[in-house]
Amino acid sequence: MQPTTEQRLWMYRHMVLSRYLEERIESLYMEGKTPVFNMAKGPIPGEMHLSNGQEPCAVGVCAHLDPEDIVTATHRPHHIAVAKGVDLDAMVAEIFGKATGLAGGRGGHMHLFDAKVNFSCSGIIGEGLGPAVGAALSRKLQGKPGVAVAFMGEGAANQGAFHEALNLAAVWQLPVVFVIEDNAWGISVAKQASTAVPRNDRRAAAYDMPGVHVADNDVEAIFSAAGEAIARVREGQGPTLIEIETARLAGHFMGDGEDYRPKGEKEGLKQRDPIPRYRKQLLDAGLLDDASDDTLVEGAHARVEAAIRFAQDSEFLPPEAALEAVFV
Repeated sequence: MQPTTEQRLWMYRHMVLSRYLEERIESLYMEGKTPVFNMAKGPIPGEMHLSNGQEPCAVGVCAHLDPEDIVTATHRPHHIAVAKGVDLDAMVAEIFGKATGLAGGRGGHMHLFDAKVNFSCSGIIGEGLGPAVGAALSRKLQGKPGVAVAFMGEGAANQGAFHEALNLAAVWQLPVVFVIEDNAWGISVAKQASTAVPRNDRRAAAYDMPGVHVADNDVEAIFSAAGEAIARVREGQGPTLIEIETARLAGHFMGDGEDYRPKGEKEGLKQRDPIPRYRKQLLDAGLLDDASDDTLVEGAHARVEAAIRFAQDSEFLPPEAALEAVFV
């Protein structure tokens, strides 16, 4: 399955949008946190997990999804939220903790939820797997259209929730695709030090479902694999597990010293940055030129800046709102 020209440009545009969003968040997040890093300081307090380098995973999968399709994501969610069509103004406002945010500023960047496009994420490892399976079961029982996609990191494949979710999805032949973003590091623990198999797609065989491996953070290879898996589940043929080799170009969180990385690893990953790689691919194919690329990038940057202004101009909830939306 090959993407159309329109789909290729859509994927590239959303990769650029996601990357610039995170570059701006990074600079704003660090305000007030230097010279001694204190994550409680600045306009965006708390932890911040950037997804730069993992953009191909999001666009390659979400290019096949519609608003009624369900996506659950991880604590590193921005690229997936952007690709799924989450309201950017409300998303950035949520990251800033503002009242105009997706959850009124109560959730922050690890707890983004947009019912209009059926997107959610969680800060708990493997937490999105069960809800994705439940959503897929609900759709199947009600005879409603839509598939579920559960994104996770490779570390989540060692959680009990992973095996429970895959088992039930297979037993009930549910319309769900499991996507592992393998960036080789579970926080600071290397994959080979924590996982018994070299590739998690091999675990699919234990649940009698297809397991697909995508190497080299390749946008169009991800698109092809995801397209086949999503078409398969839409036809009622049951779940699929996809593992994508990707790259985390930043630390686990902002402020991470990354001393655990082997010398030269990060520099090597940056040389394989998927965005300039895909830009060159589109240029070489004649689908993009310098002028159209400039226009695309300028448009993406302008959209991000507008979302940031919206967030900065928005108000915080009043203190008494802390007692609202609380279930007792």
